[in-house]
Amino acid sequence: MEVTGKIKMLGEAKNVGNGSFLKRELVVTTEEQYPQHILVEFVQDKCDLLNSFKVGEAVKVSINLRGREWVDPQGVTKYFNAIQGWRVERVAADAPNAQMPPMPAAEAFAPATNLNEEEADDLPF
Repeated sequence: MEVTGKIKMLGEAKNVGNGSFLKRELVVTTEEQYPQHILVEFVQDKCDLLNSFKVGEAVKVSINLRGREWVDPQGVTKYFNAIQGWRVERVAADAPNAQMPPMPAAEAFAPATNLNEEEADDLPF
């Protein structure tokens, strides 16, 4: 799955838990009618992927959805979700459509001049 938008927040890497787990957060704001602010977590060695990015840059983030179950001391089961990033790349703003073929030169549209009269008369109708 992918999330595309502009970087709104780029957090610092933090040691969490007992100090051996590294986590870094990124917030991407989507560019649609109702923009969404999506928090994406990068963990362990993936935290370094964010080093060259800045707030305001347009990015495409490849993500995995993670979910887990937790039972509290009272026996109540709760579920938690996380969005975990594993790749991030810049998206060129206002890039020309890569699928658009190049326009042919103007001389490609010049009228044919090598027609003779005999060829014009062999139309089937």
